[in-house]
Amino acid sequence: MMGRIARTWDLAKASWRVLKADKELLALPVLSLVATIAVAAGFLAPILLTDRGTAIQDPGAVGYALLFLAYVVLAFITIFFNAALVHAANERLSGGDPTLGSAIRGAMLRVGKILPWALVSATVSIVLRAIEERAGVVGRVIGGIAGVAWSLVTFLVLPVLVIEDVGVGDAVRRSGEMFRKTWGENVAAQVGFGLIGFVAMLPAFLLVAAVVAAGGAIAVIGIAAAVVWVLTVAMVMSALSGIFQTSLYRYAAGLGGGDGAFAQGALQAAFAPKPGGGGRYPRGFAG
Repeated sequence: MMGRIARTWDLAKASWRVLKADKELLALPVLSLVATIAVAAGFLAPILLTDRGTAIQDPGAVGYALLFLAYVVLAFITIFFNAALVHAANERLSGGDPTLGSAIRGAMLRVGKILPWALVSATVSIVLRAIEERAGVVGRVIGGIAGVAWSLVTFLVLPVLVIEDVGVGDAVRRSGEMFRKTWGENVAAQVGFGLIGFVAMLPAFLLVAAVVAAGGAIAVIGIAAAVVWVLTVAMVMSALSGIFQTSLYRYAAGLGGGDGAFAQGALQAAFAPKPGGGGRYPRGFAG
């Protein structure tokens, strides 16, 4: 397992090399965040501005329909910009030179596949949340386990949708097949990227703890700086995760690394034998 964690670190460094070659890809998570905030504000504003408290306490059928619509729209925004990132990463890994425009155009070509996947994702999220809220501790445990399992099995759905241009059902099936081949790398990557993100954000948390004790204007400035730092790290990690997701798909599908930064040795080094390890490729990547 330590070898898989070390490999995840190598993959993170390799993904960083690709991101440095295409810094404009950082704009995609930023656009996703801005669009999400704008849409969420659009849904929340009528509720916050109304004097009818019953609208929140007892939303009724219309309220629940609007809530579901909000889930779908927010899921669509996130998935759309992630699809643009996957398209751009795949273009780079295929030897091309992606731009922000080509990434968004690539996602636009897959809107017909992205929308159904957004519907599925929103539905699953709502069902899992309902289980967690209505079944007590047992529900939270079941919902948590089911959520983790769902995220692992569907980790490669988006690259399949974008690159193979198949339907949601086929994409979920393909992602499940690839998960069985690459489960170790999948789990290690998701845990590894989470740990990297947490460590990178840690200075911001420490800064907040320090300035809150000081109080006054220093606290306001410090908290603002910490928020900016956390958002920056989150945007970078989102882009890195999308690049890794695409590269893992390409290897699981036998497509290789193309002519970009990965093909120059970064990704090959990540999958090279570790000291005391076995063959060149992890299980599931052997040709």
